[in-house]
Amino acid sequence: MSTALQTRPSSELASGRFGQIRYVIRRKFFKIFGDAFHIYDEAGQVLFYSKLKAFKLKEDIRVFTSEDMNEEVLTIKARSILDFGATYDVTDTKTGEKLGALRRKGLKSILRDEWLILDARDQEVGLIQEDSMMLALVRRLLSNLVPQTFTASVNNEPVFSFRQHFNPFIQRISLDFGMDRSGRLDRRLGIATAVLLCAIEGRQQ
Repeated sequence: MSTALQTRPSSELASGRFGQIRYVIRRKFFKIFGDAFHIYDEAGQVLFYSKLKAFKLKEDIRVFTSEDMNEEVLTIKARSILDFGATYDVTDTKTGEKLGALRRKGLKSILRDEWLILDARDQEVGLIQEDSMMLALVRRLLSNLVPQTFTASVNNEPVFSFRQHFNPFIQRISLDFGMDRSGRLDRRLGIATAVLLCAIEGRQQ
């Protein structure tokens, strides 16, 4: 694995929407056309909003600062159409900067979900992994109501946890960057990762 680190947000970004340690993501179940996600800070203020269009062959996910979708901050685009091991490029919409990419490990994810974190040059720098093989098999074979947990690491150091909480009507997720004390992961890429996990892994629930 490369020892390169992810790009880091500026001090302005670090002190604002992308500078929170913990976030809460909520996704409503039973939407007929597409999915919508709200990302809140710990005080319950909406920081980000993402609405996914249904029936798209090639994923193109946008993240906004609010539900009015007037201010776009991130773009998450698949490189290919309906690829089980697809790669998704993450871009800062305002600056045009490519922040990195996320690649699903297709064959391994059949039993236990795994994603690679890539830097802007497509070098592998990190891994996102479902909590355990045993729980992953329970979800796939017995009950998809068992909440998922993912842990991400960069250069073998943990950077965030993504933990679902059971609710039959509203998917609630805790996103915690508290373990990333040295700022190894650009928080913008971290938020994009959480949105992508909600969008892609949520379809398996």
